[in-house]
Amino acid sequence: MAWNKFVTLITILVVLLPTIAMAKEFVVGDDSGWKTNFDYEAWAKDKVFRVGDTLVFNYKAPNHNVFKVNGTGFKDCIKPTENEAPLSSGNDKIDLKISGNKWYICSIKDHCHLGMKLFITVSDESSAVRGITLSGSYQAFMAVIMAITAIAALST
Repeated sequence: MAWNKFVTLITILVVLLPTIAMAKEFVVGDDSGWKTNFDYEAWAKDKVFRVGDTLVFNYKAPNHNVFKVNGTGFKDCIKPTENEAPLSSGNDKIDLKISGNKWYICSIKDHCHLGMKLFITVSDESSAVRGITLSGSYQAFMAVIMAITAIAALST
Protein backbone atom coordinates (compact mmCIF):
# COMPACT_ATOMS: atom_id res chain seq x y z
CA MET A 1 0.00 0.00 0.00
CA ALA A 2 2.76 2.43 0.94
CA TRP A 3 4.61 1.46 -2.21
CA ASN A 4 1.63 2.49 -4.38
CA LYS A 5 1.59 5.93 -2.73
CA PHE A 6 5.31 6.28 -3.36
CA VAL A 7 4.96 5.35 -7.03
CA THR A 8 2.02 7.79 -7.39
CA LEU A 9 4.04 10.59 -5.79
CA ILE A 10 7.05 9.93 -8.03
CA THR A 11 4.82 9.85 -11.12
CA ILE A 12 3.32 13.22 -10.21
CA LEU A 13 6.79 14.70 -9.63
CA VAL A 14 8.05 13.34 -12.95
CA VAL A 15 5.15 14.96 -14.79
CA LEU A 16 5.30 18.33 -13.00
CA LEU A 17 9.07 18.76 -12.58
CA PRO A 18 9.85 19.94 -16.12
CA THR A 19 7.15 22.60 -15.99
CA ILE A 20 8.29 23.93 -12.64
CA ALA A 21 12.02 23.72 -13.30
CA MET A 22 12.30 24.88 -16.88
CA ALA A 23 10.29 28.10 -17.12
CA LYS A 24 12.59 31.11 -16.96
CA GLU A 25 12.03 34.45 -15.33
CA PHE A 26 13.71 37.31 -17.18
CA VAL A 27 14.30 40.52 -15.22
CA VAL A 28 14.14 43.17 -17.95
CA GLY A 29 17.43 45.07 -17.94
CA ASP A 30 18.89 42.66 -15.36
CA ASP A 31 20.27 44.67 -12.41
CA SER A 32 19.64 47.96 -14.22
CA GLY A 33 15.90 47.31 -14.37
CA TRP A 34 13.38 49.27 -16.46
CA LYS A 35 14.79 52.77 -16.94
CA THR A 36 15.60 55.42 -19.53
CA ASN A 37 18.83 55.48 -21.54
CA PHE A 38 19.27 51.71 -21.55
CA ASP A 39 19.71 49.53 -24.64
CA TYR A 40 16.94 46.95 -24.29
CA GLU A 41 17.51 45.77 -27.85
CA ALA A 42 21.03 44.70 -26.87
CA TRP A 43 19.72 43.21 -23.62
CA ALA A 44 17.19 41.01 -25.45
CA LYS A 45 19.45 40.14 -28.40
CA ASP A 46 20.93 36.84 -27.16
CA LYS A 47 17.99 35.72 -25.07
CA VAL A 48 15.47 33.09 -26.13
CA PHE A 49 11.97 33.75 -24.84
CA ARG A 50 9.50 30.86 -24.81
CA VAL A 51 5.88 30.31 -23.94
CA GLY A 52 5.78 29.74 -20.17
CA ASP A 53 8.56 32.21 -19.36
CA THR A 54 7.95 35.43 -17.40
CA LEU A 55 9.15 39.01 -17.91
CA VAL A 56 9.73 41.07 -14.76
CA PHE A 57 9.86 44.86 -15.05
CA ASN A 58 11.53 46.42 -11.98
CA TYR A 59 11.46 50.21 -11.59
CA LYS A 60 10.63 53.00 -9.17
CA ALA A 61 6.88 53.58 -9.18
CA PRO A 62 5.29 56.00 -10.06
CA ASN A 63 8.21 57.25 -12.16
CA HIS A 64 7.65 54.64 -14.89
CA ASN A 65 5.07 52.18 -16.18
CA VAL A 66 4.70 49.36 -18.69
CA PHE A 67 2.27 49.30 -21.58
CA LYS A 68 1.90 46.38 -23.98
CA VAL A 69 1.61 47.90 -27.45
CA ASN A 70 1.61 46.80 -31.10
CA GLY A 71 4.46 47.31 -33.56
CA THR A 72 3.29 50.79 -34.57
CA GLY A 73 2.90 51.86 -30.93
CA PHE A 74 6.40 50.61 -30.29
CA LYS A 75 7.96 52.32 -33.31
CA ASP A 76 6.20 55.65 -32.74
CA CYS A 77 6.04 55.46 -28.91
CA ILE A 78 2.25 55.64 -28.87
CA LYS A 79 0.47 54.34 -25.79
CA PRO A 80 -2.80 52.47 -26.18
CA THR A 81 -6.18 54.16 -25.76
CA GLU A 82 -7.15 55.64 -22.41
CA ASN A 83 -9.32 52.58 -21.73
CA GLU A 84 -6.24 50.50 -21.08
CA ALA A 85 -4.39 50.91 -17.80
CA PRO A 86 -0.63 50.46 -17.70
CA LEU A 87 1.18 48.17 -15.33
CA SER A 88 2.53 50.46 -12.64
CA SER A 89 3.48 48.53 -9.51
CA GLY A 90 7.25 48.84 -9.94
CA ASN A 91 7.54 45.05 -9.97
CA ASP A 92 5.36 44.00 -12.89
CA LYS A 93 5.32 40.39 -14.06
CA ILE A 94 4.10 39.40 -17.49
CA ASP A 95 3.61 35.71 -18.24
CA LEU A 96 4.47 34.88 -21.84
CA LYS A 97 1.46 32.71 -22.68
CA ILE A 98 1.32 33.11 -26.47
CA SER A 99 4.07 32.94 -29.08
CA GLY A 100 4.82 35.83 -31.41
CA ASN A 101 6.16 39.36 -31.31
CA LYS A 102 5.71 41.38 -28.11
CA TRP A 103 6.28 45.10 -27.67
CA TYR A 104 6.42 47.08 -24.40
CA ILE A 105 6.94 50.78 -23.71
CA CYS A 106 6.93 53.28 -20.86
CA SER A 107 4.35 56.00 -21.52
CA ILE A 108 5.59 58.51 -18.95
CA LYS A 109 6.71 61.78 -20.58
CA ASP A 110 9.30 61.05 -23.29
CA HIS A 111 10.68 57.88 -21.65
CA CYS A 112 9.89 55.70 -24.66
CA HIS A 113 11.91 58.03 -26.89
CA LEU A 114 14.70 57.81 -24.30
CA GLY A 115 14.94 54.04 -24.78
CA MET A 116 12.28 52.61 -22.46
CA LYS A 117 10.94 50.19 -25.02
CA LEU A 118 11.37 46.46 -25.39
CA PHE A 119 10.72 44.19 -28.36
CA ILE A 120 10.95 40.40 -28.04
CA THR A 121 9.86 37.36 -30.00
CA VAL A 122 8.36 34.50 -28.02
CA SER A 123 8.91 31.01 -29.39
CA ASP A 124 5.96 28.62 -29.44
CA GLU A 125 8.09 25.87 -27.92
CA SER A 126 7.12 25.94 -24.26
CA SER A 127 9.69 26.02 -21.49
CA ALA A 128 8.47 22.64 -20.27
CA VAL A 129 9.01 21.02 -23.66
CA ARG A 130 12.45 22.63 -23.90
CA GLY A 131 13.34 21.07 -20.57
CA ILE A 132 12.15 17.60 -21.48
CA THR A 133 13.89 17.52 -24.84
CA LEU A 134 17.12 19.26 -23.93
CA SER A 135 17.84 18.33 -20.34
CA GLY A 136 20.14 15.33 -20.10
CA SER A 137 19.92 15.44 -16.30
CA TYR A 138 16.13 15.22 -16.47
CA GLN A 139 16.36 12.22 -18.80
CA ALA A 140 18.84 10.56 -16.43
CA PHE A 141 16.51 11.27 -13.51
CA MET A 142 13.62 9.67 -15.41
CA ALA A 143 15.71 6.58 -16.19
CA VAL A 144 16.60 6.12 -12.51
CA ILE A 145 12.97 6.53 -11.43
CA MET A 146 11.79 4.03 -14.02
CA ALA A 147 14.49 1.54 -12.97
CA ILE A 148 13.54 1.85 -9.28
CA THR A 149 9.87 1.40 -10.15
CA ALA A 150 10.61 -1.68 -12.25
CA ILE A 151 12.82 -3.28 -9.58
CA ALA A 152 10.25 -2.59 -6.87
CA ALA A 153 7.45 -4.04 -8.99
CA LEU A 154 9.43 -7.23 -9.61
CA SER A 155 10.27 -7.68 -5.93
CA THR A 156 6.65 -7.43 -4.69
